[in-house]
Amino acid sequence: MEGTQKKHKAGFVNIIGNPNVGKSTLMNALVGEKLSIVTAKAQTTRHRIMGIVNTDDYQIVYSDTPGILQPSYRLQQNMMNFVDTAIGDADLILYVTDVVEKADKNVEYIEKLKKLECPVILVINKIDISDQKTVTGLMQWWQEQLPKAIIFPVSAQERFNLENVYNTIVEKLPVSPPWYDKDTFTDRNLRFFASEIIREKILLLYDKEIPYSCEVVVEQFLEGQEKYDINAVIYVMRDSQKGILIGRKGEAMKRLGTAARIEMEDFFQKKVFLSLFVKVDSDWRTSRKELRRFGYEE
Repeated sequence: MEGTQKKHKAGFVNIIGNPNVGKSTLMNALVGEKLSIVTAKAQTTRHRIMGIVNTDDYQIVYSDTPGILQPSYRLQQNMMNFVDTAIGDADLILYVTDVVEKADKNVEYIEKLKKLECPVILVINKIDISDQKTVTGLMQWWQEQLPKAIIFPVSAQERFNLENVYNTIVEKLPVSPPWYDKDTFTDRNLRFFASEIIREKILLLYDKEIPYSCEVVVEQFLEGQEKYDINAVIYVMRDSQKGILIGRKGEAMKRLGTAARIEMEDFFQKKVFLSLFVKVDSDWRTSRKELRRFGYEE
């Protein structure tokens, strides 16, 4: 009707699902920025990371959460607390599964989704590695489990069918003023992304328990006109892990530092001088004090 002003929409879209189903790849594609690190290893995402999309008509606040797992120590328990919080404060849930995992893996969380009043969009990812019969069967199974959910088969890697997911998210947003300033695209600072880039390279370059025994803390982040000076400490749990991380004559550490610096320069669009140090902290994954210092506890 002439003279009617279009109402602004805004809401929190919280992304949950198991490890390795492509949650982070999906969020990065929907936001249009690489905010969550992406590797083929489980437990890549440890924190709750927000990515914000702004237009004149709406604001979408995406929240990527750690993959759902059965916690074995305090760090993992705190990671699952992020997931539970995400379910409780969402305007819309984006539940991600894929064509590989067992559909009934998370019975507890499926029951939680059934009880939600907010809209649920269920995404079946990685259809590019499956066939139509399998995908159709999965869609039917999930529709039986979550009759109210809107289901989309997608390939986040190939960006197939993401436009339909995005448009549905916009459609389901509640009427609201924006929660964040229009020029904000994440709730995290540059230090956080520097530490996450280092941790991503550890996940990619080291095997076995090393990535899961490491935590990265950026202790200095100096922003100069021409470059960033960054000092970061990598905490490990044992002296033997420190030796593996550094490598013979420091070669492994040099390779890690080079890979992280190149990624940072691409992300920050500025030259980076990166210094890495390794310290042993045997109980950082179980100590409430240490987890609070690393941002996993209030």
